[in-house]
Amino acid sequence: MEFFVVFALLLASAYASPTIFQRELVVPVLDDNVEGRITNGLTAASGQFPYQVGLSLKVSSTSSAWCGGSLIGNKWVLTAAHCTDGISYVTVYLGATYRTSAEATYTVSSSDIIIHSGWNSNTLKNDISLIKIPSVSYTSRIQAVPLPAVASSYSTYAGDSAIASGWGRISDSATSVTNYLQYAIVQVITNAACAATYGTTYATSGNICIATTGGVSTCN
Repeated sequence: MEFFVVFALLLASAYASPTIFQRELVVPVLDDNVEGRITNGLTAASGQFPYQVGLSLKVSSTSSAWCGGSLIGNKWVLTAAHCTDGISYVTVYLGATYRTSAEATYTVSSSDIIIHSGWNSNTLKNDISLIKIPSVSYTSRIQAVPLPAVASSYSTYAGDSAIASGWGRISDSATSVTNYLQYAIVQVITNAACAATYGTTYATSGNICIATTGGVSTCN
């Protein structure tokens, strides 16, 4: 069975409902303050997801947050616009399995962040951004994610299995993100099935939806 990685932003979820993702986006957003998480998943082995990036975001002098991202080249990290919107700087953790124990870290300012020009915080459309970092050397634990071929860019992937990874909260009772990288294997479902829960406003051709059977998901 083939697997692919979900580069996605979680919009909403419940145990009995599908999860909806923005198609263009990066691995689930994992913030101390939002509903990002991996529930009923597995603990990743060292080097299992070498493209996984941790982002410590400085929002203000008294506020910070945590998000996830994917390394897509030796100078670029892909993440969500709502993670980087309004921050002053971000510390990027590369090659980590334990959240803050990384092979390499870089701190860059907002001038090195490119937020999609069409980002809309009300509708969550175009929730995608890029972070430019100094050139990083690849190792067994630091690798760019293998992107799909252009020819398959518009596949629905319905029926395929996907892997989502990150350091989100692992249960409703958790008060902070986990320190150990988690992952969940999930099945992609049709947008028509997803629209039965979320409606066509969110379940559009620009989204990918997954089933959350048994509470294995990227949210609560």
